[in-house]
Amino acid sequence: MFNQKHIVMKNLTFEQLPEAVTQLYDKLSSIESILIEKSTFTQSEVDQLLTVQQAAEFLNLSVPTIYGYVQKQEIPVCKRSKRLYFSKQQLTEWIKSGRKKTVAEIEAEAEKYLSNHKKRANNG
Repeated sequence: MFNQKHIVMKNLTFEQLPEAVTQLYDKLSSIESILIEKSTFTQSEVDQLLTVQQAAEFLNLSVPTIYGYVQKQEIPVCKRSKRLYFSKQQLTEWIKSGRKKTVAEIEAEAEKYLSNHKKRANNG
């Protein structure tokens, strides 16, 4: 990115100062553009609203299936007049909420439940 030689900032002479300032400015500009790009990407990803067709594509479902979920109130949706909008973030959370527990997770919960009830029975 920089074709200039890099100046060692420790032993900087007065004559090297303009070039050092230029290098610092270039580096700061580069960092600023990276931060702006990252901020824009993150914000657009979080706040993105999808139409019914886009939601169907995102979830890999058919449009009639999406309408069925909306009618049964099984999917998070925003309605403005006759239009439906879906938050990409909420759809992702909705998908994750349907995660099935593993056998090991179920067994661990059962053991915890039983050990808590044994303690209560012994204390009560």
